[in-house]
Amino acid sequence: MQDSEKEKRYKNAKKRVDDERGFYSHLSIYIVINLVILFINTNFKSQGFENWGQWHLYITPVLWGIGLLFHGLRVFKQNFIFGRNWEQRKIKQLMDEDDTLDVL
Repeated sequence: MQDSEKEKRYKNAKKRVDDERGFYSHLSIYIVINLVILFINTNFKSQGFENWGQWHLYITPVLWGIGLLFHGLRVFKQNFIFGRNWEQRKIKQLMDEDDTLDVL
């Protein structure tokens, strides 16, 4: 009995580590790619920092950043929107409500 519980805990911990590694990889790629995009789209030799005020330079970092935010929330916040145990909690809630309707 204890071996199966240890194995389950190990699998949960392994999944958590894999999720966190995935997030940090995503964050690293986000930083590198967006720095490259910003560097390519700004011409420092002729315009200096004048080009930084153009809105189209920020579309990719902002939209991708929103996706990265949701990825981070899913990884680090246990019950974000439809968390791990949401389905079981919802079934229990509906069964409890059904039980109270039968009593009335």
